[in-house]
Amino acid sequence: MVFDVWKSLKKGDIHPVYCLYGKETYLLQETVQRIRQAVVDEETKDFNLSVFDLEEDALDLAVEDAETFPFMGERRLVVAKNPTFLTAEKKKDKPEHNLEALEAYIAQPAPYSVFVLLAPYEKLDERKKLTKLLKKHADMVEAKELNGPETADFIKGLAKSEGKQIDSDAAEELVILCNASLSAIAQEVKKLSTYIGDRDEILLEDVRKLVARGLEQNIFELINKVVNRRRTEALQIFYDLLKQNEEPIKMMALIANQFRLILQTKYFSQQGYGQKQIASNLKVHPFRIKLAIDQARLFSETELKSIMEQLAVMDYEMKTGKKDKQLLLELFLLKLLQPSEKSGSL
Repeated sequence: MVFDVWKSLKKGDIHPVYCLYGKETYLLQETVQRIRQAVVDEETKDFNLSVFDLEEDALDLAVEDAETFPFMGERRLVVAKNPTFLTAEKKKDKPEHNLEALEAYIAQPAPYSVFVLLAPYEKLDERKKLTKLLKKHADMVEAKELNGPETADFIKGLAKSEGKQIDSDAAEELVILCNASLSAIAQEVKKLSTYIGDRDEILLEDVRKLVARGLEQNIFELINKVVNRRRTEALQIFYDLLKQNEEPIKMMALIANQFRLILQTKYFSQQGYGQKQIASNLKVHPFRIKLAIDQARLFSETELKSIMEQLAVMDYEMKTGKKDKQLLLELFLLKLLQPSEKSGSL
């Protein structure tokens, strides 16, 4: 796990060869940054830090650089990014790469260098000799999308590094407002930690006050108010968006996406799928699935299908100019906000 590597680096436990792979860009970049801080002194980084893009640079150059003694420092760091030859992708490498040179280096790396393969791919080709060799000799670090509890721990860790704590509700709100982007979350935690000053804990009200809410997040919050029949709050969000000149067609499309997610989540839940399995199948962050599961309980499958049909009709009427776009969306929301037998008089 990537966080275990961070802990090891902090303790000074450094491996000669790392293979970083996965689709979570922030975790990849942050791990490279932490390796750099652990390996190369700031004063000598111009001499002892090299980055090669293997879509443009020959692999031989990176290996040769790793075999070169560091200058004015104890260790050299070589980062070789985009090693497409580790994947199953059928692509002729330009330039041609001497994989045998890398294989020999991995088996017997230079004691004064740290070599990092940065592979921003979801999977590596396990059948390849080089991948097998890396699994045997290198520290394999997967930067995969975090699940709900891992994201919560990640946020707590960020706050702790700033000398702060963060309330659970505040952390959940931060995930929603940042659309589960780890890089955006990291930036906001730094900003929030500065904002609260001497106070120890980041609270929900701090997040709502300081973190900007984009259209997608506003629509997400609007739907959350609607499904819970919070009429006044839902309409306030809707009218505020209109004042901000948000296009009703765009708003309607985002509303449709959210209800589609709720319907899909309900279907998979009824088939016995768990939160993690649903997130994997729909390729959506687990935290959003968690909220969608809660929202799905408030509707029957028939009701959700009816809503999707209404949205399809509304989409046609908006795009053909048959009816006023704003009025169509407003009437749709008002209809959804009517008390139901399930929700009582919320």
